Amino acid sequence: MSDLKLYNEVTGLSSKTTTLLYSSSFSSAIKLLHVDLRQPIYDIYGFVRFADEIVDTFHGYDKSTLLAQFKKDTYLALEQGISLNPILHRFQLTFNKYKIDSALLEAFLVSMEMDLSKQKYDLTTYQTYIYGSAEVVGLMCLHIFCEGNMEQFEKLKPSAKHLGAAFQKVNFLRDIKADFEGLDRMYFPNCDFSNFTQSDKEIIESDIQADFEEALKGIKMLPLKARFGVYVAFKYYYSLFKKIKKTKPHAILKTRIRIPTPGKLFIVAKAGLRSQLNLL
Repeated sequence: MSDLKLYNEVTGLSSKTTTLLYSSSFSSAIKLLHVDLRQPIYDIYGFVRFADEIVDTFHGYDKSTLLAQFKKDTYLALEQGISLNPILHRFQLTFNKYKIDSALLEAFLVSMEMDLSKQKYDLTTYQTYIYGSAEVVGLMCLHIFCEGNMEQFEKLKPSAKHLGAAFQKVNFLRDIKADFEGLDRMYFPNCDFSNFTQSDKEIIESDIQADFEEALKGIKMLPLKARFGVYVAFKYYYSLFKKIKKTKPHAILKTRIRIPTPGKLFIVAKAGLRSQLNLL
């Protein structure tokens, strides 16, 4: 296994670079985790991002075939303990090391397959998609944060699911324009985005608020190695959520809401102060 040391390091740079280039906000939060946890989280993000790219970005290509091959290669990497795809190699290292439940991977891939076809989601398919695309990612990360302590994992599992769901639903609201106009997707059930009302928006926001409140309970109980980094990610998304709440429905359909760089720096500084004062 020592013969793979250099290869593991090189592929580790691939997942880290993928994270840095695709998400500056998420990368910033990862840097606030204990050093032991950073690379495994990069590995999870890299895998999730590549799968997401297939269904969201590779227009003009046979997405179904690409995703099927990616899925096949993923399971082969997990079985063989190696892959020439650097992202999949890093993913299998982390997945196997932390003994992540294979059912989480299966649910994630199902959600990616759902994105291959145009569909209007009802409550059941919406919940299935949220679980597979977001909640299970939170649970994969929780496996890493708990470092094999399954009693702790089970205790924090509900909050991790709520945090993943909150992040995904905020993304949905933020990206309504791109999803609806660019990809012809309507994730929120019982919503007509050609006539998106304030009432529709408030119902969605109430659901997201509940997710955030439940998520924060678990963040306060996370191991110290993970707590601050996850709390900063929470505060970033919650700040984005509050900004979205102040935005009228017609404006959300026209522009993508963002937190400017100075605002992100303020979030980190304020979160750091609250952490030092034990006020999380």
